Amino acid sequence: MTNASVREFKMPDVGEGLTEAEILKWYVQPGDTVTDGQVVCEVETAKAAVELPIPYDGVVRALHFPEGTTVDVGTSIIAVDVAGGAAPVEEAPAAPAEPAAEPEEKPAARQPVLVGYGVATSSTRRRPRKQAPDDTAGRQAAVAVQAELNGHGATAAAPAAPAAAPQDRPLAKPPVRKLAKDLGVDLATVTPTGPDGVITREDVHAAVTTAQAQAPAEAQEQAAAVPAAVPAPSAPVSYDTARETRVPVKGVRKATAAAMVGSAFTAPHVTEFVTVDVTRTMKLVEELKQDKEFAGLRVNPLLLIAKALLVAIRRNPDVNASWDEAAQEIVVKHYVNLGIAAATPRGLIVPNIKDAHAKTLPQLAESLGELVSTAREGRTSPSAMQAGTVTITNVGVFGVDTGTPILNPGESAILAVGAIKLQPWVHKGKVKPRQVTTLALSFDHRLVDGELGSKVLADVAAILENPKRLITWA
Repeated sequence: MTNASVREFKMPDVGEGLTEAEILKWYVQPGDTVTDGQVVCEVETAKAAVELPIPYDGVVRALHFPEGTTVDVGTSIIAVDVAGGAAPVEEAPAAPAEPAAEPEEKPAARQPVLVGYGVATSSTRRRPRKQAPDDTAGRQAAVAVQAELNGHGATAAAPAAPAAAPQDRPLAKPPVRKLAKDLGVDLATVTPTGPDGVITREDVHAAVTTAQAQAPAEAQEQAAAVPAAVPAPSAPVSYDTARETRVPVKGVRKATAAAMVGSAFTAPHVTEFVTVDVTRTMKLVEELKQDKEFAGLRVNPLLLIAKALLVAIRRNPDVNASWDEAAQEIVVKHYVNLGIAAATPRGLIVPNIKDAHAKTLPQLAESLGELVSTAREGRTSPSAMQAGTVTITNVGVFGVDTGTPILNPGESAILAVGAIKLQPWVHKGKVKPRQVTTLALSFDHRLVDGELGSKVLADVAAILENPKRLITWA
């Protein structure tokens, strides 16, 4: 029943062009009163976790998706009665608990309340929404494509048949559909035992057990049918669900994986290494900690390493560039947005300090402190992770000597800093214990040739070996 006073709040684009977000937590339930600007839920995009405020005053009528659901941008996620009406009894609140199956008959204009019921009108990836008013053929094609993606389309050997009615789609609740997807089970092959033909978790596990039991026999039959000269194909891969845990790849981790693969196979990487005595830099760090200009600020070796890289870039500005594939141009940037790779509970993120080249050392220390604290709390905004130019990754905090870092997409270089350790070193003609570290610089060889990359790395090392060059080279 339509109520003119009910407003639908749609999933906004909280990440500048992202197409979906996962609902992490609901802070309200049906029947709760909300006010304009009140945070009602927390969502995670491919870049960060973000709290969503509601733009209405009223009473919550319904939560359309449970926690843990990935929702397309533009899809309604919560209904609010702006007239202040109480939530109707028949509306089921969204919660992690499994909802009941939908009735077979519904008005044509009503959309499914929970994911996994009725005809799938869109995939988890948002498709272009501009369609002709009566594009029936296009909608049927979209439904057919989604059916194939979900594993419910017709097989290649099956004869052509009319499109199945909505009721012919296997009925299963969202958690059960996710379980089937994780275990690689086609719901169309599962025998339902639940009320009204609904597939249960036990049905999915039973299907897995049956498939595992049949696998050895099928493998033996295949081996017997193959001539002795030809090796028998291996049995289908099976999974020990009792002793294995499957972690869905989504959110920040999914975006990071895609970005790293794209970067590794797009930009030709070159990595150079240098081992350097940073004893004087470590002494300067201790002196700065006592300086009143740095009172209340975090002073550590990373601060001086960042400053050294900024000075090296100023001396070699062509290293600070990006590759424009469409225009086939190199874009040299006259500013430095310095990225700092940060390991967080949600995965690796690379927020950056905007216009780091223009900051004084105390300002840089303040920006670094804020960046690290925000990242650890999981509150880094999407804008803070965009438009970076070069990055520093400090693998030394894990006790690692060095590595070959992969470029952050769209950037020209990334500097890896290894662990700083007391080692024997020849100093002034004598072997002495000195603070030593190894630096590794990866760069895009389309933008940076070997000479330029070597100059940048050598400059960073020279500054860290003798930090007085921060003054003489400034």
